[in-house]
Amino acid sequence: MKFNFYRVVLLFLCVVQFSWSQERTKDSIEDQVVNVVKPYQPTISDAFKVKEIPVLNDSNTIQKKSVKYNIFSIPVASTFTPAKGRAANVDKQKRPKLFDNYASLGLGTFRTFLGEVYLSHELRNEQVIGGYFGHHSSLGQIEGVRLDNSFSKTQANVDFSQNNDDLSWKVDLGYDFSYYNWYGLPDMIYSDEEVNSINPKHSFNTFRAGGQLQFDESFFNSVDISFKRFSDSYSSGENIFKAAFDFDIPLRTNQLENSIWVDYINGAFNRNYFTEETINYGFVNVGLGTSYILTEDDLTVNLGVRLVYLNDIELGENKFYIYPNIEATYRLVSDVVIAFGGITGDLNQNSYHGFASENPFVSPTLLVAPTDQQYNAFLGIKGKLSNDIGYSIKGGYMNEANKPLYILNPALTFAEENYQFGNSFGVVYDEVTTVSIQGELNVDVSRNFTLGLKGAYFNYNTKEQKEAWNLPDFTSSLFIDYQISEQWFTGVSAFFVGERKDQFEAIGSFVEIEPETVVLDSYFDINAHLGYRINSQFSMFAKVNNIANQSYERWLNFPVQGIQFVAGATYQFDF
Repeated sequence: MKFNFYRVVLLFLCVVQFSWSQERTKDSIEDQVVNVVKPYQPTISDAFKVKEIPVLNDSNTIQKKSVKYNIFSIPVASTFTPAKGRAANVDKQKRPKLFDNYASLGLGTFRTFLGEVYLSHELRNEQVIGGYFGHHSSLGQIEGVRLDNSFSKTQANVDFSQNNDDLSWKVDLGYDFSYYNWYGLPDMIYSDEEVNSINPKHSFNTFRAGGQLQFDESFFNSVDISFKRFSDSYSSGENIFKAAFDFDIPLRTNQLENSIWVDYINGAFNRNYFTEETINYGFVNVGLGTSYILTEDDLTVNLGVRLVYLNDIELGENKFYIYPNIEATYRLVSDVVIAFGGITGDLNQNSYHGFASENPFVSPTLLVAPTDQQYNAFLGIKGKLSNDIGYSIKGGYMNEANKPLYILNPALTFAEENYQFGNSFGVVYDEVTTVSIQGELNVDVSRNFTLGLKGAYFNYNTKEQKEAWNLPDFTSSLFIDYQISEQWFTGVSAFFVGERKDQFEAIGSFVEIEPETVVLDSYFDINAHLGYRINSQFSMFAKVNNIANQSYERWLNFPVQGIQFVAGATYQFDF
């Protein structure tokens, strides 16, 4: 071995240094024990890792077989070169400006005049005041009619309303004025001299006032009160007062919906049709209706009853009525097919105002009495064939006691009043049962096109009268509205009314015609309108009525105007 001098020297210095250090330590530092405590800080390596697939020491464990996937690829030559993508532009439709007020004016053939003005203004604290004025008049000028056949209708109304968080209310006042002519003379009975002595014009006046209250978060739902004074140019008068209160009674799991109403009417006519004996009438009925709504899955049942007390003021008689009020619906196929049915009844208060509104050619010599609708049973299906198409089909059977029927008054050869020439209508009452089948179809393809179609067939059975006078056996209607473009719009309405039956009779010393039944032919009336919006506020319109130009008779001996043209403009605005 070769001796290395440097390694020996280095080893010697290390031994000397160690010895010197030990001596210095013993001289200056005494023995001590130091315990160092450090909190344990685990690391990830200390965690026990659970294997995703545990090892099972089971002799029955089935060994997984490896699966190999092969892709059978065939190269295909392609000349497609993708173009750069570009986001499509979305056409944002401008929201139409809505106005609170409008005015409309139209002129047409037969010197027809149409006018409407509606004003509405919000004051403060959700207070709104509004007003309406409308007028429609025409000279008539119906061919082949020997008497004046002009008419006029005017309506004015003002209302004030306020909406609060817990209460909303409204009051309104109105006045209506209208006049018509008893122009429907029978043929070959009266001479020209007698016809020239007739003044067929008669007018109606209506004053109305009312108020409504709507409650939120209260067992009271609403209160509705109205008063109406109706009179004519022959000193006939009628007062109608109605009040209704709707409220709920909470139960453990549901509630009872209730309504209390009071219906008061009194009126008088100066004479009856044949004599100068006056006619007075007055009725007051008080009713209570209650119903309980039961809902379970697809079934909804409304179980209710109506109790009505009637007092005949003139005769001093009292009656008490009980009517069912039961309705039910069941979803057979979601909203596509919904079955419904029920049986209801009510006491309907008739009035001179109601008769004259439906048939303005009635004479001021009517008998006015309420109708006892004993029951109205119905059964049908309804639903939606799609989001755009809805339908309804219903069959019904109704029995009404004391139902009013319009019938032509006899023509008197000794007539003293302007309505005694067989040119006015009276009212007779009878017990009538009605079997009906009705259908309805609504199509709402888009906001630009809507269509509605209705049809109904009726079969009547009377107890005392020969026929159900002036009740049609079939009715139908069609409504179409189409927005052609942003400026142009149009619409069509059509009506079909089936045959009706009336009775003609002449009484006098020179002419005596026994009562005979007259069949009024069915008629079809189609109307259309076309409009153009010049801007958001101003638009023009044109209307054509009775396009088929039929001179049909809505009432016996009362033909209507032929084809009519009306054109005008409408202006919308804000204050």
